[in-house]
Order: sequence, then structure tokens, then C-alpha cells
Amino acid sequence: MQVISYFESNRKEHWLNEIRRCNWSGGTFLYDLISKGTFFDAVGKRSKVLLLTEGDELISFCTYAEKDDIQPTELTPWMGFVYTFPEHRGHHYLEKLFEEIERIAKEDTYSEVYISTNHVGLYEKYNCEFKTVMNDMNGSPSRVYVKKIFK
Repeated sequence: MQVISYFESNRKEHWLNEIRRCNWSGGTFLYDLISKGTFFDAVGKRSKVLLLTEGDELISFCTYAEKDDIQPTELTPWMGFVYTFPEHRGHHYLEKLFEEIERIAKEDTYSEVYISTNHVGLYEKYNCEFKTVMNDMNGSPSRVYVKKIFK
């Protein structure tokens, strides 16, 4: 398995079609942002789409972004659009994406990464701590977690 950056890949069409297979509304939204060319406008110019792959298969994906669905806020960066395909759940594959997120955050000199979610019990497995509840762009409450980055 390896983590690749979508925008640095020479197989963008293949990986975009893999993202499209996702049956989650967030994945559909990410697909739309990428395919319409509005991804960077929505989440920031230095943002990335990270893909956990095994050969030609997409196992899991997420973003490392300047902005997420909690706006406006001074908090940055965000790990968002986190998805693992159902047939691959339960194997802690998300850990590999977290390792890449942490590597990038260290490189960018951040000491924390934020996650907006309504999941309880998932991110705690990866040493994330509940921080607060904030409203997302639709005005709905969302749990905000923080992942400390150790240098």
C-alpha cells in the first residue's frame, strides 16, 4: 500500500473515477470539486487530496486542507473528506493517511491538525482529542477534533 497525492499523480482520471465510486455525499462533493476545477477555491491553494492505494485500487482517501466545512475560523490545517471503502474498514488503514498528514503538517511547521466530523469513537483511535463543537457552513453543529503533531 502507498499514499499518493492526487494532484501529483500522472493517473488523475483513473483516481478521480475511483473517488467517484464512493457512495458517501462527502465523496461525491469532493469528486465534484475536483472535476469542476473548484477544489483549490473551496479549500485553499496549498491543499492536497491524499489517496491510500493498493495497485489500481483506492482503499481510502482524505484531504489536507487550509479550510474545511467550519468557516470562518482561524483553525488550520484540516484533515477532511475522510473515507475508507466499506470492504476495507476495520483494518486501521486510516493510520497510513494520518502518518502522511502528520509528515506534511510537520513540513509546514504546524503543531496541530483539525478534523470536523459527527463521528464519535473513530478519531479517538488515532490519538485525536475532542476540542469543541462548532457550526459548519450549513449552520449544523459539528464536532471538532485536534490531532497533535509532535516534532
